[in-house]
Amino acid sequence: MKDLISIIDVKDHVGETVKIGAWVADKSGKGKLQFLQLRDGTAFFQAVVFKPNMIEKFGEEEGTAKFDEIKHLSQETSVYVTGVVKEDSRSKFGYELDVTDLGVIGQSHDYPITPKEHGVEFLLDNRHLWLRSKRQMAMMQVRNAIIYASYDFFAKNGFIKFDSPILSGNAAENTTELFETDYFGNSAFLSQSGQLYLEAGAMALGRVFDFGPVFRAEKSKTRRHLTEFWMMDAEYPFVTHDESLDIQEAYVKALIQGVLDNAAYALETLERDTSMLQKYIDTPFKRVSYDEAIDLLQAHENDEDTDYEHVEHGDDFGSPHETWISNYYGVPTFIVNYPASFKAFYMKPVPGNPERVLCADLLAPEGYGEIIGGSERETDYDLLLKKIADFGLDPKDYDWYLELRKFGSVPHAGFGLGLERMVTFVAGTEHIREAIPFPRMINRIQP
Repeated sequence: MKDLISIIDVKDHVGETVKIGAWVADKSGKGKLQFLQLRDGTAFFQAVVFKPNMIEKFGEEEGTAKFDEIKHLSQETSVYVTGVVKEDSRSKFGYELDVTDLGVIGQSHDYPITPKEHGVEFLLDNRHLWLRSKRQMAMMQVRNAIIYASYDFFAKNGFIKFDSPILSGNAAENTTELFETDYFGNSAFLSQSGQLYLEAGAMALGRVFDFGPVFRAEKSKTRRHLTEFWMMDAEYPFVTHDESLDIQEAYVKALIQGVLDNAAYALETLERDTSMLQKYIDTPFKRVSYDEAIDLLQAHENDEDTDYEHVEHGDDFGSPHETWISNYYGVPTFIVNYPASFKAFYMKPVPGNPERVLCADLLAPEGYGEIIGGSERETDYDLLLKKIADFGLDPKDYDWYLELRKFGSVPHAGFGLGLERMVTFVAGTEHIREAIPFPRMINRIQP
């Protein structure tokens, strides 16, 4: 018999006797048969226990006792199980285990998440245990595949990992969304984005990216928002806005391909339509200006299938607008050149039109909304200084950021991708909180 193996690898051991460390996710049976649904973090599959086999191997008394122990296993009991791997065409997984021996490692009693329907609020409050379910395991596998594909993409495209601080003295986005904390008598804030620091990195190292937690002081009461999430930010010098969009499109396609390649079992578990994902890889993303999008929304606002409110030029989009636009085109869609009035201070104006800025939001189809925000950055010291003041920010807090424009400023651009939004989109799930390991688990306080 070989060493301990993972469930996902049983396909390589058909006809062999193997040993697996697992948890009992569910159990059923009748008479001389018991069916165990086992999980080990890589996959779920069925193990079959036949009482006569236990008696034949261990004798009447010991074999009967072992079978009775198996018959009374409780949910989430951990076990070492030994058996022969067999193909099973009736199962989606394709394999099962004929058990020849089983030993209990750790008992489990009164496990709260039983095999029945539970409300989302209950499941979120028990997230530390909900992670063990089949769907949640698949979500985390998709998340892992996206993270792996991110590092792979950036390594292949000449980027250097550059870690920006989590405690910051500056606001990168809306100052009303900052979590403030005391930093030895001074005010500091949980980072909204690593972008400002990445610009310093780009001036020193060329192409750079970071990947870590960021925070928004807004209550997570919608299926699209979290107070804490993971953001990938990338920055690159000597790149224009349009060239940045090319990089963003290639990156998103690489992430989708990475999940198809490395998390196929998870996508099958989630019943994700992989033909749609393949379409997003094979089809060029759309690029539509903000003003064109407004015109399109106005032209269709009275259609029978629309449910969004009227918008004027200068208004920001709501979720229904984003959903309609991306579904209209059927592929991820860049909305470019938004009004400067509701975008960040560091964005470069469109040449000849200072009311618009060189930026883009990438909207995912199927109702998943914005997954990327990016822009070309303002490079002129005086213009940036004025923008900082116009936004009501203290220029002293941005001395170091302004100095980047004094010492060899160059055209540069970048973007940020929200990991949980991307996971939700690729996995085809409904709620973004399923895509993060521990939403709102700080002392179980709901934001």
